Amino acid sequence: MSLNHAQSTAVAHRDGPCMVLAGPGSGKTLTIAKRIEYLITRYKVRPEEILVITFTKYAAREMKERFRQVMGTAGMPVTFGTFHGIYYGILKWAYRLDQSNLLTDEEKYALIRQEALKLEWEELAQAEDERDYLKELAAEIGNIKNNCYDIEAYESVRYGEQRFRRLYHSYEGEKKRLRKIDFEDMLVMCRSLFLKRPDILGRWQEKFRYILVDEFQDVNQTQYDVVRMLAAPRNNLFVVGDDDQSVYGFRGAKPGIMMEFAKDYPEAKKVLLDVNYRSAAHIVEGALRVIAHNEERYDKKIRAKKDKGETIHVQEVRDPMEEGRYVFGQIREYQKAGISYKEMAVLYRTAIDARALSEVLSERQVPFVMKEKITSLYDHFIGMDIMSYLHLSQGHYERKYFLRVANRPKRYISRDSMREGKVSYESLRNFYCDKDWMMDRIDQWEWDMKMLKNQAPYAAIQYIRKGIGYDEFLREYAAGKGISEEDLLTVLEEIQQNSREYQTIEEWFVHVENYKEMLEKQKAKGGREAADGDGVMLMTMHGAKGLEYEVVFVIEGNEGSTPYKKAKTKEALEEERRLFYVAMTRAKSKLIISYVKEKNGKDVSPSRFVEELLLV
Repeated sequence: MSLNHAQSTAVAHRDGPCMVLAGPGSGKTLTIAKRIEYLITRYKVRPEEILVITFTKYAAREMKERFRQVMGTAGMPVTFGTFHGIYYGILKWAYRLDQSNLLTDEEKYALIRQEALKLEWEELAQAEDERDYLKELAAEIGNIKNNCYDIEAYESVRYGEQRFRRLYHSYEGEKKRLRKIDFEDMLVMCRSLFLKRPDILGRWQEKFRYILVDEFQDVNQTQYDVVRMLAAPRNNLFVVGDDDQSVYGFRGAKPGIMMEFAKDYPEAKKVLLDVNYRSAAHIVEGALRVIAHNEERYDKKIRAKKDKGETIHVQEVRDPMEEGRYVFGQIREYQKAGISYKEMAVLYRTAIDARALSEVLSERQVPFVMKEKITSLYDHFIGMDIMSYLHLSQGHYERKYFLRVANRPKRYISRDSMREGKVSYESLRNFYCDKDWMMDRIDQWEWDMKMLKNQAPYAAIQYIRKGIGYDEFLREYAAGKGISEEDLLTVLEEIQQNSREYQTIEEWFVHVENYKEMLEKQKAKGGREAADGDGVMLMTMHGAKGLEYEVVFVIEGNEGSTPYKKAKTKEALEEERRLFYVAMTRAKSKLIISYVKEKNGKDVSPSRFVEELLLV
């Protein structure tokens, strides 16, 4: 475990503030562990005076284990913990809190829902996925606390300033009445406690005389404020991070805080860990070429320890399904060459981008695990509508299928006409025997289903869309609900494209059921078990942070995917570029980036990040 010059310089830092800029694969965990050892053995700092802060429990455990390996002994009373864990521990000591005072995520969403309904929050009832909508509301509430914003001066662009302010106050009031605190309160309340009670702050300052912070680029304003207070007046604050890997803007993190550190502590030592031990030189050089287009960053000259290796491969494909087949073929080739499935990862911007690939891998029985849940298209109401039409076309006359699509588009068929477990067109005619105009509608419905019976799924869906009028139904539905027509038609287009390679409807049914069963199994495994599984890892770029693989595929390298379509501001685009940089630097020896020419029936262009990579 020998150290290079930069690592040794960081480790040997004595007192006062120090910022270590640690690029991907630069050995930061080892550097922190050796730094703790140095403090104890060389500078005779008592272990109980050292506090090490990370962002996740997993990272804290990993850091503790690495320190144990470095020291060659167990039982050293150095404190390792997360920001929330440490700050909550301080609050428990000060306010005698216990587990019953903590809001779980589910309780938090339920409380926000309750208060939103009190305020007649119409969008909640109209949301396609209520839980996702509540998560977004919760995130914006949390963002105010994470950034120490004044709610009275805060302007919510998405929800409207006055309305959102009322919801915020209503949620906070109810939470206070229940004597509950949420995740962000751990930070806010600790900050408030230290500001109001300098005596309590002094006790904790005496306890922790040396503070080390990992992944410093991910801190939000409230976390930074508290750790600064905790480190004063000695300011033995040792922070390690990479502003180029700051990708959690949605929860208040921003690379500017690393810039602020240099201003807040002008005397701080600055060390650059400038050697990448993880990736081949071609990968390091390509990633640096992309990230150099960001303006708000520390300029870094990083060199690779490894040789050039293979060049980064950029692949153009027709559409997501072809992309899935291409990735499948490459995975098979690498596996035959001796690279195990678990040494390969496929990264994407959002879970939606992985739907086509997951179907291809499932169909071809390639083992894979997913770090995040992928929602099945066929569980979307549009997917359920299409499948119901196709089931009816195959003579599957269950009542649920008739009920689902009877009025999609509008046929004016009532639920009363479909009371029996088995419904038929004849039973519908008997019910409406005195209404000639309804007879025509039922006859047309039956005729449409006969037209679909022997068609391939792709052609059948096209008939449902244009011949039966499902597209027009979706437009009317979107207008009535006040939601995006384009988003609904995009879902429909994706379902149709995914059906292209199947010859019969029954064949497609088998695929869809197998796929849904596979997703349920993946969901049951959970994140940790999945991470340990023997399969290709599928995960978002965010989920890949801190991980590394021999072979990395980055899919959907298109405008609208990466950078994400909602990233409009300069700050947002720079964060998207940082996220792409994170994805690229997960690869050790092979990096394959693909983009599609067409998605959901529309032409799409390669990502600007791909173009930046190719510019030499």
